[in-house]
Amino acid sequence: MAPLALRERETHDEMDRLRARMEALVPQYEAGAAQRGVSGSGRLELVTDLRAVRALIAELAASCACELLSSQPGGGRPEEALAEAIGRDEALLARRVRMRILYQHTARYSRPTAAYVERVTALGAQVRTLGDGLMRMLVFDHHTALLPVHDTPGAALVVREPNVVQFMVAVFERSWLQAEPFPVTVSPDHARSISEELRQTIVLLLSEGLEDKVIARRLGMSARTCQRHIAEIMRAAGAKSRFQAGFLTARALLTSPAPAPDETPTTTP
Repeated sequence: MAPLALRERETHDEMDRLRARMEALVPQYEAGAAQRGVSGSGRLELVTDLRAVRALIAELAASCACELLSSQPGGGRPEEALAEAIGRDEALLARRVRMRILYQHTARYSRPTAAYVERVTALGAQVRTLGDGLMRMLVFDHHTALLPVHDTPGAALVVREPNVVQFMVAVFERSWLQAEPFPVTVSPDHARSISEELRQTIVLLLSEGLEDKVIARRLGMSARTCQRHIAEIMRAAGAKSRFQAGFLTARALLTSPAPAPDETPTTTP
């Protein structure tokens, strides 16, 4: 037992030495943390664990006092994500926190998403949709924002730098002005209007030479649905290639004559 007792004493001695070295570093660590707070660094935080991200969102939502901005590209949201969000969002709205949500047009055809929208809009939330160009984000009280991390699913970049947060708010507001209200029920005429807008967006993306999967991801639809739209566009344009279809159709849209003055629809305030 003597060798074991000797090893134990040596281990305790090494622990004491390490503890003393760490305690000597504490003042330097605290001074560095204070300096980071003054210089503005440390206002970006990378959270890679999905459970930690969810806990952080719940914490930020619980402390949110004025407004939550949510931009969620990718079409209809998964049912499990909606089930997790609904209780949290209803609690926010019950505290009279303003909530604005942006989806893509394709989310209108998702029943779970439409059901979620019906519940939160009844409590005061505002929901709109846009065809393309959405940036995924959450912004709490114009103070703290969350962004996705490229090639790291489930991770989030936490932003507390005021200038960056305000830039994100400006991006959201620009998209919000261009977006259309999310109707709980879609009339046939409105559905055709949205489908035509999606078709024109696909045409423009085709003319840029983007691949099917990239277009599908940007518009929040399945690759199969996107390929069906592209096939219809090619057939209507009489094109032999995807790029040609995008070019011909985009040129036709750009060169189509403007409506005559008496045909221009009028709006009333």
